[in-house]
Amino acid sequence: MSPRSAPPWDPEAVPTFWINHASRLLMRHFEQRLRPLEFGMAYLPVAIALEEQGPLLQKQLAEYAHVEQPTMAALLTRMERDGLIQREPHPDDKRATRISLSAKGRGRLPQAKAQLAQVAEQATAGFSERERATFMSLLHRVVANLDSTAG
Repeated sequence: MSPRSAPPWDPEAVPTFWINHASRLLMRHFEQRLRPLEFGMAYLPVAIALEEQGPLLQKQLAEYAHVEQPTMAALLTRMERDGLIQREPHPDDKRATRISLSAKGRGRLPQAKAQLAQVAEQATAGFSERERATFMSLLHRVVANLDSTAG
């Protein structure tokens, strides 16, 4: 008897292919919508943290966004270049700098959120409320399954 060869793998037959494909399309649409506002997807965790909590230190922002300090430093440099944040000396620690949203950042953030909501609506167009809830539930389970195995 000769060993049977495995059937060819069809990536389109597994849900992970479609999750990845949808994610890439979403990111492309998000970036296209945010670019005219001088925003990027990477800016959002920082901008939202500053909007909700007020001025923060770079270390706090790195923790909030779940990124390393050098990554946050580069991100803040870009956001400052784009006029979305401002830095000011910490009143109690002369070595520290507090970061806050600039007037431009505060003005653009609601527009950025609105653009993201429009893309999310486009992505789920035609879904009933029940389908949206089921979809969300299933995606949460996928994330939980993967988070629990990351160790």
